[in-house]
Amino acid sequence: QGQLVESGGGLVQAGGSLRLSCAAAGNIFTINVMGWYRQAPGKQRELVADITRLGTTNVADSVKGRFTISRDNAKNTAFLQMYSLKPEDTAVYYCNARGYSRNEVWGQGTLVTVSS
Repeated sequence: QGQLVESGGGLVQAGGSLRLSCAAAGNIFTINVMGWYRQAPGKQRELVADITRLGTTNVADSVKGRFTISRDNAKNTAFLQMYSLKPEDTAVYYCNARGYSRNEVWGQGTLVTVSS
């Protein structure tokens, strides 16, 4: 059973940077899209950014110009580089991987806290 393992969350001051990593482990399906979602307290989970196997990216307007998503297909790993963090970026960040046959897996989430 494949799984996603996230790392890189933590506490940072406003204006700071963090880099999240997501690594697929175990017997996982062939991944097409890898993405990062986030869920703030009392809010719905929302897409932050995703990237296809060919490198096409989709980034939410709220983070465009501040966050960059990338991936290493050979290592089944995705990254989210976050710059100019704001308190409103505080959330649990989840990694997601989708295959070609409607298969999907989620990571356990990593907390990002941005202090003002």
